[in-house]
Amino acid sequence: MSLLVTLLADVLVAVLLMATIVTSLRLSRRIAQLKGDEAALRQTIGDLMVATSNAERAIVGLRGALAEGDRTLAERLGTAERYATDIAAQVQAGEGVIARIGAIVAEFRSAAQIQPRAAFRPEPAPEPAPPVVAAPAIPESPNGERLGAAAAAALAMSERALSRIRSRAA
Repeated sequence: MSLLVTLLADVLVAVLLMATIVTSLRLSRRIAQLKGDEAALRQTIGDLMVATSNAERAIVGLRGALAEGDRTLAERLGTAERYATDIAAQVQAGEGVIARIGAIVAEFRSAAQIQPRAAFRPEPAPEPAPPVVAAPAIPESPNGERLGAAAAAALAMSERALSRIRSRAA
């Protein structure tokens, strides 16, 4: 019986030894898998650090671009405001010229109605027109210099017409 107990004890030890071997093989595989996962995790962490560094540099670049865009926008807004005031002044000057031309036309109409013409008297020869001085060529520019030149030319023409009307009335 002791041989049987010894044999059973040996079989039990062998079974337990086999179970231990199988368990240790499984644990070995899991440890190898965890080490592989650890290497992948370290690689992922390294990639994440590189991406974070790139993102920080991109943020610095974007802040610089934003500051540059803000400065450019402020300059353009200032320029646009100056152009707007120039245009408003030129429109006001143009309205003044139009008012003067209207006054000249009204004065001319009233002068033409007041002076009676003789039935058989020939009209005097018209005075020779003063030489027309060509306005200097004004280059086109976005700030309305052409409008200012046109207003100045219209003012000069209205003053000449007014002087002609006054000379005829006198």
